[in-house]
Amino acid sequence: MTAAQADLLIDRPAVTDGAALWRIAKDSGTLDLNSSYSYLLWCRDFAGTSAVARDGDGEPVGFVTGYVRPERPHTLLVWQVAVDAAYRGRGIAAALLDGLTERIGAERGITSVETTITPDNAASERLFTSYASRHGASVSRAVLFDADLFPDGPHEPEVLFRIGPLTPHPAHH
Repeated sequence: MTAAQADLLIDRPAVTDGAALWRIAKDSGTLDLNSSYSYLLWCRDFAGTSAVARDGDGEPVGFVTGYVRPERPHTLLVWQVAVDAAYRGRGIAAALLDGLTERIGAERGITSVETTITPDNAASERLFTSYASRHGASVSRAVLFDADLFPDGPHEPEVLFRIGPLTPHPAHH
């Protein structure tokens, strides 16, 4: 953990964090914003496969939401990653991903991570390719959802990034 992250706690989300996660997603300017209800449900039903970064007052300043794929129980699908504008550039998204996969790797034996990224999202591409290199994993890419599958107007295709196999962090050997 870097000095920039030292004042932050990586934690499981609680239902009371749902509104903050919705606001951070809304303010991101890049994420597809889901209903506020969905963030409340996520914080209830998928807290075990998600993480929040909290400031010194315990308020969420970043999050990663994910779930274990039912057909691939050793694969974490990362749904959304966002960090509050005031906290960007400190490596918080990377710390969230590392903390989450370390926690659920230990609990559930996760060996791979999947996420989807639109071709215009260079920041997410950097986040996940650097995650893969930190964890000694390869990255494969394939279009998962073509643009014409989205019913609600123009949408970039969603490219599936598969990262794995994950190797244990050297500190935990």
